[in-house]
Amino acid sequence: MAGIGPFAKPEGSVPEGQIPGLRGAPTRTPVRPSGARPGARILPLVIGRLMTRQIWIELYGLPGYGQTLKGRPWGLKPSAFAATPRDFRPLETPGAGKPLLQGRFTLAGISLDVPAPLDPWNRASPSRGFAESLHRFDWLPALMQEGEAGAREALRLTLGWGRVFHRWAPFAWDPDRMARRLLNMAPALRRMGAVADDAERGLLAVLVARQARQLLRPPGPASGAATRAVAVAVTGCALAGLSGARLRRRGLKRLSRALSRTLRPDGSHMSRSPEAGLELLFDLLMLKDGLTQLSEPMPDVVETALHQLAVATQGLTLPDGRLPGVHGGGVSTPARVSAALGAAGLAPISADAASTAQTQPPIGGLARMRSPLLTLVIDVEAPPRGAWTEAACAQPLALEIVCGRDRLITGCGWTPRAFERQGLRLTPGHSTLTLSETSLGEPLGGWQAELLGPRLLTRPYTVSHEERQGDGALWLEAQHDGWAPLTGLAHQRRLYLDQRLDELRAEERLFPADQAPSPPPVLAAPYAVRFQLEPGVQASLARDRRSILLRGHSGRGWWFRTDGPDVAIEPSVHSVEGQTRRALQIVVRGSARTDAETRIRWKLNPAGASGDPVVD
Repeated sequence: MAGIGPFAKPEGSVPEGQIPGLRGAPTRTPVRPSGARPGARILPLVIGRLMTRQIWIELYGLPGYGQTLKGRPWGLKPSAFAATPRDFRPLETPGAGKPLLQGRFTLAGISLDVPAPLDPWNRASPSRGFAESLHRFDWLPALMQEGEAGAREALRLTLGWGRVFHRWAPFAWDPDRMARRLLNMAPALRRMGAVADDAERGLLAVLVARQARQLLRPPGPASGAATRAVAVAVTGCALAGLSGARLRRRGLKRLSRALSRTLRPDGSHMSRSPEAGLELLFDLLMLKDGLTQLSEPMPDVVETALHQLAVATQGLTLPDGRLPGVHGGGVSTPARVSAALGAAGLAPISADAASTAQTQPPIGGLARMRSPLLTLVIDVEAPPRGAWTEAACAQPLALEIVCGRDRLITGCGWTPRAFERQGLRLTPGHSTLTLSETSLGEPLGGWQAELLGPRLLTRPYTVSHEERQGDGALWLEAQHDGWAPLTGLAHQRRLYLDQRLDELRAEERLFPADQAPSPPPVLAAPYAVRFQLEPGVQASLARDRRSILLRGHSGRGWWFRTDGPDVAIEPSVHSVEGQTRRALQIVVRGSARTDAETRIRWKLNPAGASGDPVVD
């Protein structure tokens, strides 16, 4: 794989000139840590999935297979709609449905014009991300905001999809993609049915019922089992009669089992992605609303899981109203988080209450430290394993810092929607330390990713942490040994937060690991400590070449200082809803001996005090 600036890009990603802020940056070749051999470990899974996938393709592709999706009793077709489950997700862009009425689809940052009576189903999509979003029906909620005209266009496009993809196809009928499609359709079915004639209404009901029944069949990764079960149950709420009741019952039964495998004991998502937890919370709230409209109770197991997930989301919400952007979490918005918590009967924890709270255990492997003006989150666990790694990132000890309500230090915002930006999942894509310009893992690519998903391949490593609390101060020490096979070094990040001064003092420590090979593989290892800045954050280097003045959207200044040998402000990128934006990063570079200890100290504190450095 070739590199772009500090990032490595997989084959088929966007050329360098199309990524803002990185033109002309030097290329580097990432080195895989010795002993990782991810391909050897994944090969049996690939072979097994290839064989089983081909079996299902042959079975589901049979000409008469669609007859098995009629449901029981045979020949009983759904033809009416019952509840209208509410989707509590707020529309991010008001009026986004108006261009859709004219046939302009803007998905994953790309636009495609398909004016009526044409539709997008019989033509090539401009990108993989566009196709994903198109077949998930991500455009449908916005279109349904356009009144009767929107409902009629939604009905036309939906029935058009049904005509083209009435038979099972691997991409269009992918289980996770189909689950999201049904969850987008369920709130709109009654309104689409109201503008349809009897024949169209029957076709629409049969279309969603067949897909819901297909979701009850294999295959399907364990990571999406809960979402698929919710989709079946929500579709059952939207369909009237015996068909709807059967789907509700079977969906709820599967959901109760799936939630125990999807949620951790602390209520966070097993993928360790806060955004994935938020999405599941929205889905469960939709299901609860649909059952309430039918005067049916939510199963106790599901109700308990919903509450635990809401409490975990509340605990992870930062003062800017957003969630940490780790492990594919990307950039959440205050409106989305507030809507989910409000529907669950909770409110974000106030900054004053958070800063005076006692030390709390990590949620989803994310430890939190807070003072009245400073809030930081650090990743203190290894990435998830197996099927849960499709959105995981190889970024141990990743750090995010919110100053006041300005998120200053963050990551590159990668999410699964940024399918062509897999390189942002590598170690340099977040605010942490890298050695020898390499990464502790890489995503699976090519045809193997088509079979197993873009799983993160990484050599197992240990992450540990310790927290302490004193009079007006918090300490946290976290370390990992992921670099030991490559350099013989372990990385420790020490954080000290003075809650009275709103001052963070930190130290990056590299030292010989306990399990380091002897003699060390190399005598010196170049390091880079990166601090990815939120898009729009201004950074100005002071005359002393060791201090940088940071200003967020509020305009308040914060000083970043370090004793590192080489400090620079460099271009970077930030992914927002699949689109790449220009950003900056602070990079502290140097070289560490592998047979000795190296320390890099840095500090963050409010600007405005006497004796502040001078900025040109």
